[in-house]
Amino acid sequence: MSRRKFTSDFKTKVVLEALSERYTIQELGRKHEIHPAQISAWKAQFLQNAGSVFDQPVKDAKTEAQEKEEHYLKVIGQQKIEIDFLKKALS
Repeated sequence: MSRRKFTSDFKTKVVLEALSERYTIQELGRKHEIHPAQISAWKAQFLQNAGSVFDQPVKDAKTEAQEKEEHYLKVIGQQKIEIDFLKKALS
């Protein structure tokens, strides 16, 4: 039997449910078919690393859009140079 691997999104979802305290750890374990000890471990890890979430600067959507635009403009510029070179080579 192979080990199951859980995505970070799934782990976050389970931990947030555990933190909301609407269900007990045992109920969440049954609901998600995970051992309650695993949920407790994820919860402890989440709380231990919670402070580092705000340490990293957050990129806004505008910055990402600008980076994409700059990348595309570079590609277009490179293609234009190649086309001009090929036109000169063929004439």
